[in-house]
Amino acid sequence: MTPRAAVEVSNYDVETDVLVVGYGAAGASAAFEAALAGARVLIIDRAGGPGGASAMSGGEIYLGGGTPIQLACGYDDTPAAMAAFLKAALGAGADAAKIDEYSAGSVEHFHWLVDRGVPFKPTLWDAPSWVPPTDDGLMWLGENSWPFTESATPAPRGHRPTANDFGGRLLMQCLTEAAESAGATTLFDTAATTLIIAEDGAVIGVVAKRYGREITIRARRAVVLTTGGFVDNDAMLAAHAPQLLGHTKVSAGTDDGSGIRMGQALGAQVRHMSAGQVGMSLIPGLAARGMVVNAVGRRFINEDTYPGRIGQAALFRQNMGGSWAGDDTAIWVIVDEEGFEDVPENQRWGVQPTHVAETPSELEQLTGLPTGSLVDAIRRYNESATAGIDLDHHKSPRWLRPLTPPLAAIDVKLGIRPPAEAGDRRGTGASVFTLGGLHTDLDGHVLDLDGHRIPGLFAAGRAANGLHGTGYISGTSLGDGTFFGRRAGTAAARNA
Repeated sequence: MTPRAAVEVSNYDVETDVLVVGYGAAGASAAFEAALAGARVLIIDRAGGPGGASAMSGGEIYLGGGTPIQLACGYDDTPAAMAAFLKAALGAGADAAKIDEYSAGSVEHFHWLVDRGVPFKPTLWDAPSWVPPTDDGLMWLGENSWPFTESATPAPRGHRPTANDFGGRLLMQCLTEAAESAGATTLFDTAATTLIIAEDGAVIGVVAKRYGREITIRARRAVVLTTGGFVDNDAMLAAHAPQLLGHTKVSAGTDDGSGIRMGQALGAQVRHMSAGQVGMSLIPGLAARGMVVNAVGRRFINEDTYPGRIGQAALFRQNMGGSWAGDDTAIWVIVDEEGFEDVPENQRWGVQPTHVAETPSELEQLTGLPTGSLVDAIRRYNESATAGIDLDHHKSPRWLRPLTPPLAAIDVKLGIRPPAEAGDRRGTGASVFTLGGLHTDLDGHVLDLDGHRIPGLFAAGRAANGLHGTGYISGTSLGDGTFFGRRAGTAAARNA
């Protein structure tokens, strides 16, 4: 990863104005805007084609501020309300300046996506879900759950391309067609290994490997790194985010942190490298209709919240201060027959009860939870539900109902299988990816340890830290990556 001095490069195999390294949603967006600004653009990717983790995703894009889809569904949102939610939901260290910029430009960004061919249907999916089984264009992502109802007027902001289930492939199809129609060219099976720098420290190209042979690529204006995070690099996880080790990785297998390390080798600043998203293998609709308890039989969060918060709370916060000792991903969803049957079979993703019992005491014994723990948790939950107010975790009254036997316990470690996947998913119960990355300004310039721009170097997507602090909401990766990818592409094309 050590930068190569330009004086050591005798000739360049390829030359371009702007070089985009990585061809996911952020890379496609950067390439489109750079080409639109008049630059000659080359995109390289280590894989055999475009897409990466973006194409494998649900396709949700976090947008608000009063988009046409929101208005059609009866929600008059504002940029201020959107920003207030994101500042609360994205956790400690969230980038307030980027959130304000993103929220203010969200409606414009929606129209930009539509102009690139991304379709959105003006209908709402009105229930907790990872990915709705419909083509509804709008969904809730925790905005209507506590504590966020205290800081901003709730409005759904999860915008979904018009596709049943996972929409990432459709999104990437639209973005790649846009980038290449604008004039961007591609070079696949090409892995960037190090940056090339001029005598003044400016980045002027990359060294790459293609079919085992080293090639050099000259970038006359700038290099834009959109190489993804580092969840596939166990050495980096061990150094920065050890709690993410050992879990299922959410990636295309190429999130090795190479772009981040190339930037660090030049003295780039990184932020929030310990932060990660944690998706627990539970069905949000079942969790909302019941209880979620940990290895000692305690509720620890409101079950109607964005499901990623359940995973983060389980993995990152339960053991803080030694409050309990045990397996931090040993999570049980407790639900009764009415709640289970209320979720249609096609929305359960193959989940079946692990244990069924006629009494809380019997269920407690079957799960092996500490004596009295689950019995007490169900008793207290039912008392709250009967009173219509959850004093412990503030679950919305909409989902608060006493649990009546027979009762079921679902072990999240048995996994879930989305419709597009097959095979055994048993593991730790958690699926993770990283949130930390290169520190960038509002136009995607990579910043050094003193906060100064590194000449000729830009980043976007998960290679950059973007909006996030320690928290995460679905759609903020694709939203952040496409929005600030656009900004990076434009700035790169104008870079002298």
